[in-house]
Amino acid sequence: MSAATTAGAEAARRRTFAVISHPDAGKSTLTEALALHARAITSAGAVHGKGNRRGVASDWMEMEQARGISVTSAVLQFAHRGQVLNLLDTPGHADFSEDTYRVLAAVDCAVMLIDAAKGLEEQTRKLFDVCRHRGIPVITFVNKWDRPGREALELLDEIEQEFRLKPTPVTWPVGIAGHLRGLVDVREPGTLLRYTRAPGGAKEAVEESVPAERAALEEGADWEQAVEELELLAADDAVHDHAAFLAGRSTPVFFGAALSNIGVRLLLDAVVDLAPPPGDRPLEGGGTRAVGESFSGLVFKVQANMDRSHRDRIAFLRVCSGVFERGMTVTRAASGKPFATKYAHSVFGQDRSAVETAYPGDVVGLVNASALRVGDTLYAERPAVFPGMPTFAPEHFAVARPADISRTKQFRRGIAQLDEEGVVQVLVSDVRGEQAPVLAAVGPMQFDVVTHRMAGEFSAPVRLEPLPYHLARATDAAGAEQLNRSRLVRGEAMTRLRDKDVLALFPDLWQANSFAREFPDARLDPLVAAHG
Repeated sequence: MSAATTAGAEAARRRTFAVISHPDAGKSTLTEALALHARAITSAGAVHGKGNRRGVASDWMEMEQARGISVTSAVLQFAHRGQVLNLLDTPGHADFSEDTYRVLAAVDCAVMLIDAAKGLEEQTRKLFDVCRHRGIPVITFVNKWDRPGREALELLDEIEQEFRLKPTPVTWPVGIAGHLRGLVDVREPGTLLRYTRAPGGAKEAVEESVPAERAALEEGADWEQAVEELELLAADDAVHDHAAFLAGRSTPVFFGAALSNIGVRLLLDAVVDLAPPPGDRPLEGGGTRAVGESFSGLVFKVQANMDRSHRDRIAFLRVCSGVFERGMTVTRAASGKPFATKYAHSVFGQDRSAVETAYPGDVVGLVNASALRVGDTLYAERPAVFPGMPTFAPEHFAVARPADISRTKQFRRGIAQLDEEGVVQVLVSDVRGEQAPVLAAVGPMQFDVVTHRMAGEFSAPVRLEPLPYHLARATDAAGAEQLNRSRLVRGEAMTRLRDKDVLALFPDLWQANSFAREFPDARLDPLVAAHG
């Protein structure tokens, strides 16, 4: 079998998807529940790792386990029904939008998680906009139906009105939120799926199929209401249309409770049945790279110190085409230089193992790949360059200084590493010099990550001094000189270390507009908004 045929056949077996949501919607819990149902893990822990149970497999960072939130993306690969699933867990908090955007550049589908009580929330809307912009089809999971919440039909109306997306239920709840009696698989409407949850949700919930006659007798008004609602939805043509789903015009909807493992199996099956396999990828400047062509891949994330014993650095590579083989020499498109892939791992949360071969859709961890940066394209044989990833507009700025001057070397190394990972953007000003870099962040929680990791991973505690700026604009050397001699505007020009771009920082939009009036010929371009 030729390499192209092998790549195409293996790509057809892959499903690479992300789980996205607003904070506290249960995203990491769902991530682990999916892995549990796929038999990738044997016991699920709650987000906070209650009792003697560990935290979720995807939240491997100490800070994540302590706070019960995801602050970095994670990769979980496992098999289900003969298919290989690459699940990319994403940070839900808006402060980490850049990390989520990078992950969405590496997936073919997204599972959008909605809290049954809260419905669509701000970050959910922003992430959906990114999916729509990138042409990523979305499967919706309404979570926490075992707790009090809103009406199911009301939530569907909200999705349709706000997203201009036709919601097509695949499962439907019997019983209102907080009084869940079971689920109906719309494809088999004559059966009630009733669940008995395991203590603490550590194991799969026991699922029982109850015939319609018995369900009507035992559930009474709840069953009757569910049947009437399904008839109403069918009359409204709210039926799954696969072409419409792939085109981004509809979203299949599932109901359940991730913490109780209710409805998770049906969602997992849907990822296999509905999510698209890897396909041809658009190239920078036009054209596509077919999955069967020679190897190519996109670096979408860089992470250091996942292994505390070795303090190494991993570049996460999404295989886009062809066959990846460990040890192969490829070309880094940005430099045109060869790159050896001797140390390649498959990753499951923090755990990893050597990988010999990977196919389109798979994620490979390249260890100690210090030359690689987020957005890099690697290829073999025929050149390829995938579209780059934008750097978001920061809104929070702080000067970083070593708390212990004797740890200056470690301080510089740590700041440079966090800049390469994209944890923060690092700026340098003529006023302070490189010994006092300015950290630029989309949200203030990024600074918490910096202080935590600098102290814990690099043994270089930092002091952060906030700056009075909240608006950044792209400028050039001439604009920087004009800003420095302006007598009307409070502002400062700085250079971003990552790409040497010059940024003009202002306290607010009024000051930026005042500068534009004072120097009408100055370059002052908006940066990409944090929602992508």
